[in-house]
Amino acid sequence: MKRWMGIAVILLLLGILPQVLGDYYVILLTKILIFAIFAMSLDIVQGYVGLPSLGHAAFFGVGAYTIGIFSIKVLNNFWINLPLAIVLAGMVAALFGLLVLRTRAAYFFIITAALSEVLYGIACTWRFFTGGHDGMPGIARPDIGFIPWSLLSAANYFYFVLFFFIVAFILMYVVVRSPFGHIIVSIRENELRMRALGYHTWLYKYVSFIIAGLFAGLSGGLLVYLNGFVSPDVLRISLSAEALLMVLLGGAGTLIGPVIGAASVVFLENIVSSYMERWVLMLGIIYVLVVMFTPQGILGLINKMSLKSQAKV
Repeated sequence: MKRWMGIAVILLLLGILPQVLGDYYVILLTKILIFAIFAMSLDIVQGYVGLPSLGHAAFFGVGAYTIGIFSIKVLNNFWINLPLAIVLAGMVAALFGLLVLRTRAAYFFIITAALSEVLYGIACTWRFFTGGHDGMPGIARPDIGFIPWSLLSAANYFYFVLFFFIVAFILMYVVVRSPFGHIIVSIRENELRMRALGYHTWLYKYVSFIIAGLFAGLSGGLLVYLNGFVSPDVLRISLSAEALLMVLLGGAGTLIGPVIGAASVVFLENIVSSYMERWVLMLGIIYVLVVMFTPQGILGLINKMSLKSQAKV
């Protein structure tokens, strides 16, 4: 009950903050929500299935480029483009899953990174479709049609993204709390035992991989609408590494953890990048410190401190 009350208070604050903050901070909050969806999608594969991926940006980038290409070169229709971005990201995840889920541990890590780099190379070279290294500017915010207010406003677009964040969170919560979610956690803990019990473990991992790709595609599409621009950077390994850090920093195997991690990383990135150019170096240092001192993440640390305080009482 306390947890749900806390979530309700946070949502209430998120509803009020855009009315009192400046556009810069509203855009920053919007970016946090988008990357929270991205981090939660990675956590389905990493935290619940136990497959750390360094190529999750591939699906994020597919969603982003689908919005960019269709909005500029085909038809700027939100009701077609965003669902298409999600579906295409899921299809790419289905294709990649056939290739990577036969591998384990470090090999899985390396192959997912390599496949993401393949898409990065395609985005850089197919200039007619993607704009190459220059990217694709001039992507308009979506026109919903029946909503009376414009999404050009930073606050209005924040509420738009908040709606998708809540829907994504609920859907992923249903997935991980369902019998399917319990099975993939059991596969993470002991795959051989689950095979012996008759479960088709590869199929469960494959479906999880596709689900993660679908939500990553959603987050990529929302970011493009926020920035009005897409470039090959949305497919870089560094973006996958950021998502990986968000999951580890917040707490893998939870949904709240990646949200906390996304907020922490996005805020740190904006603060640190204003003082130094080598943000990626700082990212690596944070990654090492998290692995060494807080392997359960911020959420795990909070839970541990809470248990200690209860024990003292």
